[in-house]
Amino acid sequence: MVSNGRMLCSSLITAPPSSSLSRATPSYCCSFPSRRIIFTPRIGSSPAQAQAQPKEAKLWGGRFEEGVTDVVERFTESISFDKKLYKQDITGSRAHASMLAHQGLISEIDRDSILQGLDEIERRIENGEFNWRADREDVHMNIEAALTDLIGEPAKKLHTARSRNDQVLTDFRLWCRDAIDKILLSMKQLQVSLITLALNNQGLIVPGYTHLQRAQPVLLQHLLLAYVEEIERDAGRLVDCRARMNFCPLGACALAGTGLPIDRFMTSEALGFTAPLRNSIDAVSDRDFVLEFLSANAITAVHLSRLGEEWVLWASEEFGFITPSDSVSTGSSIMPQKKNPDPMELVRGKSARVIGDLVTLLTLCKGLPHAYNRDLQEDKEPVFDSVKTILGMLEVSAEFALKITFNWERIQKTLPAGHLDATTLADYLVNKVSHIR
Repeated sequence: MVSNGRMLCSSLITAPPSSSLSRATPSYCCSFPSRRIIFTPRIGSSPAQAQAQPKEAKLWGGRFEEGVTDVVERFTESISFDKKLYKQDITGSRAHASMLAHQGLISEIDRDSILQGLDEIERRIENGEFNWRADREDVHMNIEAALTDLIGEPAKKLHTARSRNDQVLTDFRLWCRDAIDKILLSMKQLQVSLITLALNNQGLIVPGYTHLQRAQPVLLQHLLLAYVEEIERDAGRLVDCRARMNFCPLGACALAGTGLPIDRFMTSEALGFTAPLRNSIDAVSDRDFVLEFLSANAITAVHLSRLGEEWVLWASEEFGFITPSDSVSTGSSIMPQKKNPDPMELVRGKSARVIGDLVTLLTLCKGLPHAYNRDLQEDKEPVFDSVKTILGMLEVSAEFALKITFNWERIQKTLPAGHLDATTLADYLVNKVSHIR
């Protein structure tokens, strides 16, 4: 199949106009249903405000004679958490509107009105002036409905050749891509902190452990750089994950594409994706990119937990190898002598959250048929939590590394214990015997 001189895969991202499915259920309908006046609270509103807030008919509500109950409304809304995607949603809508105008599906005047309206909505959101409404369900419907309120009829054309299914996946991939970039930067900052700590303690020999038993003497730099290597692999996993997720779902619509002459390569390129996704059903149902992302975060969390465990042990009276500064420590309410390395204990503890986020999404996806199912609304909160937690863990680990002092005298006094040179002595004897022979 060729569109605008570019080859498309035969998986029918764009369904032929003659398709009976396209005629029966056009995914490009851009008309909004009439509004019913039902009163419901909006997010963050007081009871008095709620009485003045009309509840709108849903974008999908054309065949329905009644609105959903307040209980269902509260249970099914996602705006309370998916409004985090507002910037990506607006970015995707800008690209989509520009493509529609380029293809002659909307006028350039309508495109310009849409783009100006989206700019104003973004400004209002960032200034805290935007009214997020629960009866508009999610970030996409909130923005589109606000755009209609702002510019009128042209806004209704923005939904042409687009479904919430491909829209949300586009937003989510963009958000995850941005999140990976932030995590990679935090990883680099932790690596720099560990290398700085190593350079500030050159020549310091510490006991190396296996089974938590003294094994051989090692340079502190050797040990610290082991964590640098682990984080480098963690970064590599995220880079690979980013490359695999960087494909554009726009144009898949609900699951079977559209009969309208869209240019998926144009929107994909405008949004910085490698290419459009090849199969429309896969495009709206795939969550592998999220599972891979959460898996990479979970492995990173385990590495940070191990670092936290080591430093908690080394800060104890029994080891006494490090002293954290007061600025990264806490005390006890009844034991004034205590100085606790709480940040690293919490790094160790919060790793459980990141692992749990991965398990949550694995369990969510394990029994779902193709293509989209409403269960997948639950994919975002674990990702938001995982990203927030791993960024915090990386940041505080880097901060802690720059605020600890190694107790050289204490460490040197402990080195004679434990027969740390036993392996070196054995190697010496083997070499001596081999030379005699």
